[in-house]
Amino acid sequence: MQLNKEMRAGLIQDDPFMSALLVKLPINLRTTFTEEQLQALKLALDAPKRVHVLDLRWRLGFWRWNFYVAFLFGKDRRELTRHQQIAERWALATAAVLFVTVSTLFGLLVLYLIKSAMGINIFPHFSLGIWGWFKGEFL
Repeated sequence: MQLNKEMRAGLIQDDPFMSALLVKLPINLRTTFTEEQLQALKLALDAPKRVHVLDLRWRLGFWRWNFYVAFLFGKDRRELTRHQQIAERWALATAAVLFVTVSTLFGLLVLYLIKSAMGINIFPHFSLGIWGWFKGEFL
């Protein structure tokens, strides 16, 4: 037996979650939803809470004021906005350039120390002073 539109909408509107949602809408919009639309809204808005790897929540009461602190840790499953995607690319590019620069400078330092330890002087009567400092501090 099929229910007419008003009866079907009345059934979903009896749901406490949907009642609270529909009360917040203007009166002229409340009656325009089909049952299918209301069911889709219920599924979309009343989704189960996501489980986090680390979920710490505290309530702090101080005289008449109550505060809460929440620390959530887990995989971010949200879709990034266009600006966030651009910022992520820039951050990744900056981190890659920084990593290559630091790695190159460290590699050059190691090569310079090896060269100096072997007593090789590329430019006579010129020294950066790194070998002398390194010998004094570590050797």
